[in-house]
Amino acid sequence: MIDPDRQIWDAMLGYLRATHPAVCRQWFEELAPLGIAGGALQLRTLSDLHRDYLRRQCGDVFNDAARTVSGRLLSVRFLGPDDQATPPTPAPAGKRATEPHRAVSQVEPKPPMPEAERPARVVISRSDHSRYESLVINPDYAFENFVVGPGNRLAHAAAQAVSANPGRAYNPFFVHGGVGLGKTHLLQAMCLRIVESNPRASIHYTSCEGFVTHYFESVQSGELSDFRHRFRDVDVLVIDDIHFLAKRDRSQEEFFHTFNSLFQSNKQIILSSDAPPEDIPDLEERLVSRFKWGLVAKVEAPDYETRIQILKTKARLRGLQMPDDVAEYIAERLASNIRELEGAVVKLQIHSTVEKRPIDLSLAKAAMGDEPRVPAGEPTIQCIIDVVTDYYAIRLADLQSKHRQRSIALPRQVCMFLARRCTRHSLEEIGGFFGGRDHTTVMHAIRSVEVRCKDAPEFDSTVRSLEDRIRTARGTA
Repeated sequence: MIDPDRQIWDAMLGYLRATHPAVCRQWFEELAPLGIAGGALQLRTLSDLHRDYLRRQCGDVFNDAARTVSGRLLSVRFLGPDDQATPPTPAPAGKRATEPHRAVSQVEPKPPMPEAERPARVVISRSDHSRYESLVINPDYAFENFVVGPGNRLAHAAAQAVSANPGRAYNPFFVHGGVGLGKTHLLQAMCLRIVESNPRASIHYTSCEGFVTHYFESVQSGELSDFRHRFRDVDVLVIDDIHFLAKRDRSQEEFFHTFNSLFQSNKQIILSSDAPPEDIPDLEERLVSRFKWGLVAKVEAPDYETRIQILKTKARLRGLQMPDDVAEYIAERLASNIRELEGAVVKLQIHSTVEKRPIDLSLAKAAMGDEPRVPAGEPTIQCIIDVVTDYYAIRLADLQSKHRQRSIALPRQVCMFLARRCTRHSLEEIGGFFGGRDHTTVMHAIRSVEVRCKDAPEFDSTVRSLEDRIRTARGTA
């Protein structure tokens, strides 16, 4: 007999892959449903880091998927390996055991671990103040997923040495290089490896801007001692973009003392910057000299062969198969940084999902804008509706209904936006196709889509792909 909650989770995975492909990762398949309790589907994650990443990066889309596929006001609760699960809510009397709210697992919840054995989180959580919480660690940024090439070999080797012997190998470890070259990946890989080797390690990972902001907030609120406790009573302090300390005299003074406190206690300090210490403008000489006490390593732009491997690695993490000719084509066109390469993989994934076709060279050229748009006449409203409803897996009746839940309202707004963009219909005429809505509703929908496209590049790529598919469908009709 098929577990109903397993069915919900499998349907959620399908929905996420179809409507939020950029969010999906290959390791999502290893999440385990533990049953529904208190209106929430409980999912067991691989580690506390996976749990924290999902809570802070994927909560909204997982909740949207749960509500859409179940047809219920259902949310998702992420649990780490040792978190206590809530006993599943029993099915109401008279309901069939196969209905979705039945528990997935009848296995007794694991008892909580003794406090002495409980692994520490990467988040520093010794008080109730959440503002000092670490930046989220992306589980994808492990050493195993870091592609080593001529431009980053030294930095990679040093990062592994620091992870194996924090506080003693290279302290401080200062890595610098241009934007989007993998510095953040190395920083997070070190955090992941240190926690893997010593689960009770206390790590605080933040940005320089976060350090400065928290410092001034603590001064104003009279909680400077708490701030110092947060940043000095740790085993490892990791600060990204330390060059933002430039011209901040009071913050430099505070960081100077924080650095000394950690260094004298043999606690590991890991820093990243866009420039080497001596080239950071308006940085105190005493900080420059301290940053150079350990090892300063540069990360350079990846060469052609490294870019090909980076593309294939990024695709694999998203569960995609990238042919060699596609990787070679993109690697030739994008040579500046890794973020552009990852953006190209996201575009390919979205185009492949929207157009329901495998990734090949032709699709890659279209996604990268190297193939001209198919000449076409004006699409019909029905053509637009067919493409959008097919992509979002909803019915025309849903678009024309009064329902306002996000899983229906968003496709409706996209339809209105594309109708205005691709046809000569007036706002009133467009509103008439969607349940007789007035022109102000259509204007609001158009503005909402425009704002979201501006703020969310992945959503913008989805809308552009839908528009290409609409015009292509019209051109071949």
